[in-house]
Amino acid sequence: MKRAIAAAFAVALTWSAPLHATDAPIDLPTGQRITPTAAPGSVFEPLMPKLASHPDFVADGAAAAALSPDGKTLLVLTSGYNVVNGPTGEKIPDQSTQYVIAYDVTAGTPRLRQALPVANAFYGVSWRPDGHGFVVSGGVDDTVHSFRDGANGFEEAGKPLSLGHKAGLGLDVKPQVAGVAVSPRGDRLLVANYYNDSVTLVDLRKGVVLSELDLRPGRSNAKQRGVAGGEFPFSIAWRDQGHAYVSSPRDREIVVLDVQARKARVAKRIATKGEPTSLLFDRASGVLYAVQDNADRLAVIDTRRDTLIHDTPLALPEIAGGLQGKGLNPNNLALVPGGHELLVTLGGINAVAVVDVSPARKTAPRITGLVPTGWYPSAVALANGHIIVANRKSPPGPNPQACGPNFAADRKAPRACRGNNQYIFQLEKAGVLSFPVPDTGTLATLSEQVARNVDLHSAEERAKAAAIMAAVRGKIQHVIFVVKENRTYDQVLGDLEIGNGDPNLAILGAALSPNHHELARRFNTFDNFLDSGEQSSTGWTWTTAGRVTDLLERTAPVDYSGRGLSYESEGLSRDIAMNQTQAERRKWHPKLDADDDLLPGQRHLTSPDGDDDEMEGQGYLWDNAVRAGLSVRNYGFANDFIYDSEGPNAIPLAHDPAKDGLTVYASTNATLASRSDPHFRGYDLKFADYWRVQEWKREFAQQVASASVPALSLIRISHDHFGDFDKAADGVNTVETQMADNDYATGLIVDTVAHSGVAGSTLVFVIEDDAQGGADHVDARRSIAFIAGPYVAQRKLVSTRYTTVSLLRTIEDVLGLKPMGLNDGLALPMAEAFDLTQAEWSFDAKPAKVLKTTQLPIPTDSASTDMMPCRMRSAAWWAKAMRGQDFSLEDRLDTERFNRALWAGLKGEAAPEPTRHGRDLRANRGALLAGRAGCGG
Repeated sequence: MKRAIAAAFAVALTWSAPLHATDAPIDLPTGQRITPTAAPGSVFEPLMPKLASHPDFVADGAAAAALSPDGKTLLVLTSGYNVVNGPTGEKIPDQSTQYVIAYDVTAGTPRLRQALPVANAFYGVSWRPDGHGFVVSGGVDDTVHSFRDGANGFEEAGKPLSLGHKAGLGLDVKPQVAGVAVSPRGDRLLVANYYNDSVTLVDLRKGVVLSELDLRPGRSNAKQRGVAGGEFPFSIAWRDQGHAYVSSPRDREIVVLDVQARKARVAKRIATKGEPTSLLFDRASGVLYAVQDNADRLAVIDTRRDTLIHDTPLALPEIAGGLQGKGLNPNNLALVPGGHELLVTLGGINAVAVVDVSPARKTAPRITGLVPTGWYPSAVALANGHIIVANRKSPPGPNPQACGPNFAADRKAPRACRGNNQYIFQLEKAGVLSFPVPDTGTLATLSEQVARNVDLHSAEERAKAAAIMAAVRGKIQHVIFVVKENRTYDQVLGDLEIGNGDPNLAILGAALSPNHHELARRFNTFDNFLDSGEQSSTGWTWTTAGRVTDLLERTAPVDYSGRGLSYESEGLSRDIAMNQTQAERRKWHPKLDADDDLLPGQRHLTSPDGDDDEMEGQGYLWDNAVRAGLSVRNYGFANDFIYDSEGPNAIPLAHDPAKDGLTVYASTNATLASRSDPHFRGYDLKFADYWRVQEWKREFAQQVASASVPALSLIRISHDHFGDFDKAADGVNTVETQMADNDYATGLIVDTVAHSGVAGSTLVFVIEDDAQGGADHVDARRSIAFIAGPYVAQRKLVSTRYTTVSLLRTIEDVLGLKPMGLNDGLALPMAEAFDLTQAEWSFDAKPAKVLKTTQLPIPTDSASTDMMPCRMRSAAWWAKAMRGQDFSLEDRLDTERFNRALWAGLKGEAAPEPTRHGRDLRANRGALLAGRAGCGG
């Protein structure tokens, strides 16, 4: 880095200077923008392995990078989804792999040298010190791969080395190899066993495992049994041949290792405020750097004494009047020659930060400049005067042929679902950005560009929205937040008479969702609303916290690709609820051994922290409300799954569990545990949402009568996820009836509020946690959202681009809460949705006609229309189509098979293949809808 940079930013940057954009901005579903080639001389290339069989294939999930000792070759390792389907839907094995892609960087700009497939990999790649080879993590295969120079480039040297783990530590989890690091002499390898809480020492020359060290305190000292430490080891860095460091993000510590010829031992543990992930050792200064997820911090460690010198927040220069908040997601770092500056990738704001660490032992690090990147930078290197950044993903665009991957058996799948590779993780692609090191003036301009990318709104826009929201806040005392599952806008509202919907994709249209349609008609039709998360694990976190931690960004696509890892969200780690005691875990999960060292304590790896560093895992909307002194009541959020209608803890599917004295719900979240209705059944597709809403109505009536309606109520209804057709109760056992059930339940919530004593002071917000379960002609993340109640605009089409974060910010403003982090702090509330003259409102829920085929107690005269779906499948048809699916937890599905069956069942096997046109269909709606009368699904 040019030395002038540090001097030029001796004072904090401000964002007041006018911005001259150097690149057309691309809007993201997180409420930000990216300008990937804003830096002069930028070259942005998709991450293409250039496969002979599939030359246009672009990989996803760029996870790590490693520059060769001579600075001439850069390795980029993928750890993403990377599943490719053939024309009949089968997974293509030689393309459905991870990759190590080698680039020649002698000229600065990367030039593809070689792409090496690796079946599975998770984060780890390390060069041998002689530069003639490298080692790569084998991920769920519990192996490491060794590559050496060969006649035609790099080639694998022998078979992958097995590490010998039969399983991971947890509930039915597999091993997972994360970071790998070759010793300075090149004869030893340390391997981080992410799901076994250990490191393995390997003799690289002989290719054998020497020993394994369990990093948990209780494994080496009986007096520390049950003490947390060393879990989820992620990254490794050697200091010298006899000493190394391992990051342990869950336990917020860096473990110091003494490494002998054949074994290692724990020498010390260095506590950090955040979750340390990537490590970098500066041999010249003897300093170890560690970026910290969740806390947005940089740790600086003196390795001579193994002490923490600094644990510094990576505070942004002033944005939007000085607003600060968590959500930067620092995840990788590179040392600038000279040792006075670091480059740090900030995945949360799509930028590389220039960090002044000169001198690291005396002055706390600080950001002195920012450069825009592509979406979610995850690795950075400096080579021959160029900064090179690997970016994890890209905006997905439309997915009208949406079907997930990995289903080979169904040869009769509809043509529109064969090999289209339009599952959301398949549409998000990785890229490599390179640009010359910017000079002082250019860096200042680029910093302004980053500021504009994250702060999209003018002072006038903010002032206008603030005034409207202040007026609404003065009139509203209660918010009801309803979260549903997995539907796109086109799937449900594509046949609406207004808005940018494609009726050809409306397989869950008016016949099955009359209340969704009426909510859109009666209030606002948001036809440009995007979910910020891809799928449930990221979607639920975005929906409840307004940000996702870096480790969840890294692990979610690996989990969903079937490459190991578990659902690390909603309070679960390795499928164990972290708020349970060890005794409770063993009570509810007989499979668990009596092991006090299995994830002791209540820390949850991917739960966002609150704005204060002491608020570990308390970065959710409900935490925010509780801290503000507001009352909160929870109906089904953060479900523990210990109460089910099957298995050793079976609880019957009672219609009125409160009357029967049955506890049917437990929370995975400590804050919600005492604020949850134990009689509101959590996620269970065998149970109708209708009965869930009856339980909520029971409590709501008591609350209204006692003037104790909570300020914030959280309601989860999930039957629009669909499933368990052969076991579902009350005849709600087909996709058609389950969608109609979810629709009616949604309508009943709004109806109940509209006819209550708090109708004039209550707003109802409805959102899908994600949109991965369907097709959309505009964007794979476009979904449905509703706001109902007083002072809400009526019969209005709103095409402003809003996101999950926008809706969260709106709830915060209504309740008078401060933002939870940077994303919601910079978001503009959905002020356009309100009309302060509309104090009067009403809503009457009406069930879809198809619900009368069930045993639900639907009034005989209450059908909304005479419409029925285009075709009706039986429960037996759906059960056969979905045979073998796991509906016990959201998204434990073979998504390809699920979505194919959904399309075939509702649209028909011979349906014409839609195209990715992305056109605006707001005009001429009558012509588009012609011929669909009486056939809404």
